[in-house]
Amino acid sequence: MRYELYYWPTIQGRGEYVRLALEDAGADYVDAARRANGMNRMMKMMDASKGTPPFAPPFLKAGKLVIGQTANILLYLGPRLGLAPKAEAQRLWVHQLQLTIADFVVEIHDTHHPLGPTLYYEDQRPSAKKRTGEFWSERVPKFLGYFERLIGASGGPYLNGRRLCYADLSLFQIVEGLRYSFPHNMNRFARKVPHLIALHERVAARPNIKAYLASDRRIPFNEDGIFRHYPVLDR
Repeated sequence: MRYELYYWPTIQGRGEYVRLALEDAGADYVDAARRANGMNRMMKMMDASKGTPPFAPPFLKAGKLVIGQTANILLYLGPRLGLAPKAEAQRLWVHQLQLTIADFVVEIHDTHHPLGPTLYYEDQRPSAKKRTGEFWSERVPKFLGYFERLIGASGGPYLNGRRLCYADLSLFQIVEGLRYSFPHNMNRFARKVPHLIALHERVAARPNIKAYLASDRRIPFNEDGIFRHYPVLDR
């Protein structure tokens, strides 16, 4: 099957977690909104009143199915791409981990937009500075400490043991994004999560991921996405 991924064409955002899974598996897919007339098609699918129209991107078209929400897309793709366990209980566990990552992504976004997405960052700088301080003192240790503990207890280099799952790919993206957004803070914190950093390096070395990162299919980080580098917040 050839998959069609729909997401904003100029940012990594939440679509990147799906891209990483498709790329690692060598799946046949197109980043549809980056193609000619792709944005118009994406908006038309979102505005539909029949069928199962998605609320917002990312969403995936797989045959006649249209699947929205990052974690939901990965729940569907995981078994089909060999990135999820076969047993139902373990598949649900990986899905649970992905939902926890999704919670963390919201908190990362809120470091630069604590008062909401309708205001520009420049309109909420003092609140962003305060939120970022709390983020690094309380939230990062809680979330990354949780995943560090799971990797250490898994019996293998990944969250679920010896076999990589899509949540591992998403954790790779979390580390990449935090290194871009908060290089100083992440450098200081990295020594506290050696298993997570080792997982990141292992994922980066996977042949398909390595090739993807070096290609023009990987959209560079920028100040329009979830991960944004504002030096005043990284002190």
